[in-house]
Amino acid sequence: MQIANSIVAITGAGQGLGRAMAEYLAGRGARLALIDVNEDGLRESVAACEKHGAEVRSYVINVASEEEVDGGFAQIAADFGGLQVLVNNAGIMRDGMLLKVKEGKVTDRMSLSQWQSVIDVNLTGVFLCGRAAAAIMAESDDSGVIVNISSLSRAGNMGQTNYSASKAGVAAMTVTWARELARYGVRVAAIAPGFIKTDMVAQMRADILEGLVKQVPLRRLGQQEEIASTVGFILENDFVTGRVLDIDGGARI
Repeated sequence: MQIANSIVAITGAGQGLGRAMAEYLAGRGARLALIDVNEDGLRESVAACEKHGAEVRSYVINVASEEEVDGGFAQIAADFGGLQVLVNNAGIMRDGMLLKVKEGKVTDRMSLSQWQSVIDVNLTGVFLCGRAAAAIMAESDDSGVIVNISSLSRAGNMGQTNYSASKAGVAAMTVTWARELARYGVRVAAIAPGFIKTDMVAQMRADILEGLVKQVPLRRLGQQEEIASTVGFILENDFVTGRVLDIDGGARI
């Protein structure tokens, strides 16, 4: 697929990796539909992409709402005349141990709200947006690509029962969709980032940050642009589908 002039929707585009991916694709001539619940962040992302001369529109959508997702993607298709690419990036973290035990007594446990909020956005949101985008692509004469964002944590990580489960689910959906949607000319792949230098990570205590870096054989954090360029690779390589690409500096070996 050629990136130039492709219509690309990106969820979670108001900051971080979503904005980095949007700017990367804007610089390569994509037409962008940026999705987030953060209206202020969306405005900043739109301005950043417009500096590259890209056509950009923003959509305030809660990806966990079926009504908002279906209505929003219908509007995107109407505004742009179709949709070729979805980058399913929106996600949240609500970390916590399953249980905390002191002197043989359970003192705390992960709440249902901690679990449900992450599953709603990271898993249900990916499902809803993927379904809406796939429906548009399947009815089109053009080929389509869905890129889901999973995580290194999909293999399981302490303190992240909810997040790890959601990202493992994203990886499984990716393979399933690739098999189901190939007949309609739609490819589906995922990226599993490792420890990436985002604003949130940069604000961590020095000792915690040092501990993260020690887990990476390359002994550094990944750059947001390295994830963005992987999206570009998936879009441009028409033989990539049904795979989760680990971009983690060797952290998951």
